[in-house]
Amino acid sequence: MINEQIPGKQRLTIRVGKSTLSFAMSDMGGNGQPIAYEPYVIKSGISMAANLRSAFKTVELLSGSPVRVFVMIDTPALMVPVEQFEEPEAEPLYQATLIQDQPLSITYNVLPDLNAVAVFGINKDLRLVITDHFPQARFIHVMEPVWRHLYRRSFTGHHEKLYAYFHDGQADIFAFQQSRFRFCNAYETAHARDAVYFLLNVWKTLQLDAEADELHLVGDIPDREWLVEELHRYLHKAYVINPVAEFNRAPATQLKDIPFDFMTLLIKGR
Repeated sequence: MINEQIPGKQRLTIRVGKSTLSFAMSDMGGNGQPIAYEPYVIKSGISMAANLRSAFKTVELLSGSPVRVFVMIDTPALMVPVEQFEEPEAEPLYQATLIQDQPLSITYNVLPDLNAVAVFGINKDLRLVITDHFPQARFIHVMEPVWRHLYRRSFTGHHEKLYAYFHDGQADIFAFQQSRFRFCNAYETAHARDAVYFLLNVWKTLQLDAEADELHLVGDIPDREWLVEELHRYLHKAYVINPVAEFNRAPATQLKDIPFDFMTLLIKGR
């Protein structure tokens, strides 16, 4: 944990992964740079809502009165073109498309740069625990800061780019074209061989050029050296994004085991 005296207005960020919880407090006058960060050890056998309820009793970062609260949620997202999005239809469309085994509260994030809306679900008990403590909490999909940052990054160079962000045992694979998603999907990739299969399959589907186009990988990449070597058998330009270099050694890049999505939100904001 990094912990210093927190001056000025505070921003609390809570990240809820599939099996992880972590927290950061930022000084809103300091460009969102983290000055306190703490991962939480999940107790097995109880729900994420129960874990968070317990965390509120023991985690110092949760005891303050932040001016702003962001909650990052890692859950399946349904991408809808902004011109086709109708708020009353969001919940039934999500429920019909992504069948879940838990009661969900459906919300969404508008991505104006990408002309898309990300619709996603939040466990109702989890949401209740959060809003009981922070009624002003704003919920964002865990991928939102990654999509935004890599979209801006995609303007460098002249060739097509495919991105893969590895986190929580899965890979979110996506590409952009003319201010829109060209492709966006998530795959379970606990094993490197699965990752190679899905990446090459998406590459082929998009008819990308094996010599000129680029594949960029970031995050918790399984068996990274083997995976990159295997990809280079088929693709000339496959790269791993180094967060320290990507963000010019910003303080958040020095936090041990912090997910790239969390890091990106803290550094770049929404």
